[in-house]
Amino acid sequence: MELQNTKIAKDEFLESRSEVLAQWPTGARVDLDDAVEFHKRLPAKKNFSHKLKDAKKNGTTLIQPRAGVALVQEHIELLTYLQDKGEADLLPTTIDSYTRQNRYKEAENGIEESIKQGKSMLNGFPAVNHGVDSCRLLIQSLNIPIQVRHGTPDARLLTEISYASGFTSYEGGGISYNIPYAKSVSLEKTIKDWQYVDRLTGLYEELGISINREPFGPLTGTLVPPCISHAVAIIESLLAAEQGVKNITVGYGQCGNLVQDVSAIRTLEELTDEYLKKYGHDDVIVTTVLHQFMGGFPPDEAKAFGVISWGSAVGALAKATKIIVKTPHEAMGIPTMEANAQGLHCTKQLISMLADQKLENPQVDEEKRIINAETRCIVDKCFELGEDDIAKGVVRAFQAGVIDIPFAPSKHNAGKMLPARDNEGAVRLFAPGALPLSKDLLEFHEEKIAERAKFERRNPSFQMVIDDVYAIGKGDLVGRPR
Repeated sequence: MELQNTKIAKDEFLESRSEVLAQWPTGARVDLDDAVEFHKRLPAKKNFSHKLKDAKKNGTTLIQPRAGVALVQEHIELLTYLQDKGEADLLPTTIDSYTRQNRYKEAENGIEESIKQGKSMLNGFPAVNHGVDSCRLLIQSLNIPIQVRHGTPDARLLTEISYASGFTSYEGGGISYNIPYAKSVSLEKTIKDWQYVDRLTGLYEELGISINREPFGPLTGTLVPPCISHAVAIIESLLAAEQGVKNITVGYGQCGNLVQDVSAIRTLEELTDEYLKKYGHDDVIVTTVLHQFMGGFPPDEAKAFGVISWGSAVGALAKATKIIVKTPHEAMGIPTMEANAQGLHCTKQLISMLADQKLENPQVDEEKRIINAETRCIVDKCFELGEDDIAKGVVRAFQAGVIDIPFAPSKHNAGKMLPARDNEGAVRLFAPGALPLSKDLLEFHEEKIAERAKFERRNPSFQMVIDDVYAIGKGDLVGRPR
């Protein structure tokens, strides 16, 4: 069937489920009626959508860590610690790399080796292998909502297992879990596979179970211009809403300039609402998530807390609905549960201190104007390329370089757009590639890069891009020549 942004017919969808559920033996345990009844028995405090809706209504910012280990009981212990000692508002279940690549046999070997070694030999939780009943132990053992976070181009079976287990939030999308993660997987395939994910989410919604969906905002993680991540988030939201999703969290990865980051979070929610309403989705609840800095961290723990604190301040001042929290062990690999809790405590302290403060000034207004204009240029061009079908349009947009994600491994990404910081640390376009920005916007970026080059007494060059990638890990924001 040709790719298009239309709701999958229920009969067609149900027919395709048997093939998906047969991918691994645990799929046989998935029963939609039983799953819906399990969800209905859960208290509202364990539902991600309800908690986000309340936070948006009350203007509060929630905190959520990243975490996942191989074995069920150890994962329960980790999440319990982050819930009780870390004071997390929301919990994650980060999925292991084998499951992300649908390599369930290797994941099974990882479980067996973890049992033998007495420690996790996987970098996450293999939910498909553990299956519905074991995963339900997580949901039953914790007191707050849990989200599945992963990075899977074909996440259909993982979604089925997750929803049947009682998870009420699910991260990812056909663009954001393909282009930044995979080299050769086509967008046509991942968009179709994620239409399945969203249709399943919509089916649960029809049956009275609200499940939150969250496009992956940071993409490649560092130096991603807001207009690029915004465009992807908006498009994935439109694709999800078409399949019946009613609760969507759009995300943004902190770049480092306070004015730009605060402006980005605020415009992201406004623009997503605008496009959803424009295309007939008036009943979707939109919330926001700020991901604390996704690039290289300083190895010194005290300096790492400085980076965490800065991200916390951005999320609090932007009034993001939630913040994904980093740890002081970020530069060293998988953190201890104690370090994870420290990151949460640091973030919660900043949120509390800034709860009543606002950041409103002409700089924020101007930056919002720029981000809005850039994002509309890209999203509107995608609709034009797709002849008003955004699914077709986004595939053609990547082919034309109209959307171009910096540093992405995918061969389906043009890779001609390059970002660099301006003299105040905001992310600008060093090389715009084929982004369809207006003449005045392109001139704005050129002037900003030239202003920095003049200050640093060097010509604009690719070296600026390289310097900026490593700057925060070395203790700076802008990669100045030394």
